[in-house]
Amino acid sequence: MAPTMDFVISGLFCAEYNKSMLENVYDDMHILFHGDHQNNQQTMPFQSDDCVALMIKKECEYMCCDDYLEKLKNGEFDLGEREQILDWICQVHSHFKFGPLCLYLSVNYLDRFLSVFELPEERAWTMQLLAIACVSIAAKLEEVEVPLSEDLQIEGTQFEFEASTIQRMELVVLKTLKWRMHAITPFSFIDYFIKKINGDQIASKSTMFKATNLIIGTLKGIHFVEFKPSEIAAALAIYVVVKNKASGIEKAISTLTEQVHKDKVKKCVDLIKESSLLSDFGASTLMVPPSPTGVWDVASSSDMSDDDSGPSSLDDGLVTKRTKMDEMNE
Repeated sequence: MAPTMDFVISGLFCAEYNKSMLENVYDDMHILFHGDHQNNQQTMPFQSDDCVALMIKKECEYMCCDDYLEKLKNGEFDLGEREQILDWICQVHSHFKFGPLCLYLSVNYLDRFLSVFELPEERAWTMQLLAIACVSIAAKLEEVEVPLSEDLQIEGTQFEFEASTIQRMELVVLKTLKWRMHAITPFSFIDYFIKKINGDQIASKSTMFKATNLIIGTLKGIHFVEFKPSEIAAALAIYVVVKNKASGIEKAISTLTEQVHKDKVKKCVDLIKESSLLSDFGASTLMVPPSPTGVWDVASSSDMSDDDSGPSSLDDGLVTKRTKMDEMNE
């Protein structure tokens, strides 16, 4: 039986609170995940085959429990509530202009937590508190300019909490997820798979833009939960490079059989093609709309030309952010 939140409720609102504990936690997390990049001004190299193989071996550690999708399908979780909280998360990320990886991690933490931790039905505020904690942790790991946790409660937030309450909830999330916060995601693989499918040619910025937004688009629905991050990345790489050519899809899948499961990737490609969320692929701008609906919709579209963008890597932004952070700490 999954643990419940009842045993932490009183602790979340306890008057006494050791602030130094979480301060030390985040100091350690910064050193662990960001390291020293002061002299690294170059784009990070593409992953080697061995590196990708190692990530594929470990990616299951950052996924939801096996029965989570079934629980979502059979109504053990309120899908409407999950959709509302994802819209709120998206709204916060748009408000603070957080990056796509931060958004993905926020939802990853939320779903992983819900897959192992039973929230009390009679306390609707717990889902909101959980979402704030997940966004706060993701922002601390991935963003240079991080707002105070209490400031994440932007206008329209249903419940509001004190900073100490949010910090306690963050600690609950960290412990529940066994401190595995630097998750392996589709972003970890997407440029590698695009390059491999595309004859070792580095993807253009417009291709990476499409792939990035499509990765975000997979978060809203529940059916992508069953796939591993590498399978989602491989399927999306095929989708943006090969488009809908059946022969091209089969050929592309055959080039990846050493890394991923062929049938699962094909199933994921078919799901992407059938998904209404992605049906308008090909009609928007670079600017992400400020509304949650707009952010989900832009995940299916781009009118950029592949010819005028030049090569790119999703690691570019991460290096830039971390370099800025290092400069701030000098």
